[in-house]
Amino acid sequence: MTVTASARGDRSPENRPRDDRAPDEPHSGEEILEVRHLSKHFEVSGGFFGARRGIVKAVDDVSFSIRRGETLGLVGESGCGKTTTGRCVLQLEKPTSGSIFFEGKDLAAASPAELRAVRRKMQVIFQDPYSSLNPRMTVGQIIAEPLAVHGIVADGAAREARVKELLSHAGLLSAMARRYPHELSGGQRQRVGIARALAMEPTLIVCDEPVSALDVSIQAQIINLLEELQTEFGLTYLFVAHDLSVVRHISDRVAVMYLGKIVEITDRQALYEDPQHPYTKALLSAVPIPDPAVELARERTVLGGEVPSPLNPPSGCVFHPRCPIAIEECKEGVPELRETRPGHRAACIRV
Repeated sequence: MTVTASARGDRSPENRPRDDRAPDEPHSGEEILEVRHLSKHFEVSGGFFGARRGIVKAVDDVSFSIRRGETLGLVGESGCGKTTTGRCVLQLEKPTSGSIFFEGKDLAAASPAELRAVRRKMQVIFQDPYSSLNPRMTVGQIIAEPLAVHGIVADGAAREARVKELLSHAGLLSAMARRYPHELSGGQRQRVGIARALAMEPTLIVCDEPVSALDVSIQAQIINLLEELQTEFGLTYLFVAHDLSVVRHISDRVAVMYLGKIVEITDRQALYEDPQHPYTKALLSAVPIPDPAVELARERTVLGGEVPSPLNPPSGCVFHPRCPIAIEECKEGVPELRETRPGHRAACIRV
């Protein structure tokens, strides 16, 4: 997918496209989100009398942090646990174990009243822009509802003006406020979801595959919009996706997940130019290259077998049954996510 620069054409250091930014160009040193040893397990029942069949380790000992103003891309195959990680960060799912610190506050230990205040600063853009919007409410009512519930704008006339302002930020006309979700296109509905998230004046937005349900041309528009809003409002993103070309464009750093674990994490440029983990190499080798000559000449990494069942994960390194460089030791112990190069961590004993 080709993503163009901002429609405004601003080429200042703050607003130029991410691909033009030096890899070591700093963000604020403050960590807005820190996830420590996060795990989320689900009990699975079935058979006669609902007997317990086992436990699915959807997220298993995951740790990462995000600095203010940064975008961390979280990528992996379907079912690897990336969406569950985002839901745990938002406290839509209660973690089985681990800690999640948002702006220094441990969300696991927060009271319901404290969580209510925190949720104003943490918002989500869902994958499906149709099912995430109430079909019985107009666009204006959908965006105005959180303004009223949280007491952000108490006056009705002021709320209406704020809704128009938010629609404008999302690239929609104010007349859209009178329409229902079914009257909008997929891209327009996703813009409504973005406007609703902005209504809470958040500092962190979890983007749960926000463009995967859209046409490729619309994906580019939404990605550009998210970048413009990040610059304008100082937003921080946890960007969950499986499309590596989208993640490469929007992310500052990238974390790769496989079967509930992070196997590699580093800045965008290092990951795409010098991947360390064999799973990351396999993912990148599957991304098509527009140049036919380069596509034909490059080396491919083809993985054998299927992704193991999360009900019965393999011992040791979870990737070893499909890994082209696995040895006997890979079956014995879980590899540590260790630093292989400055700022580059990978969970592989062969690296």
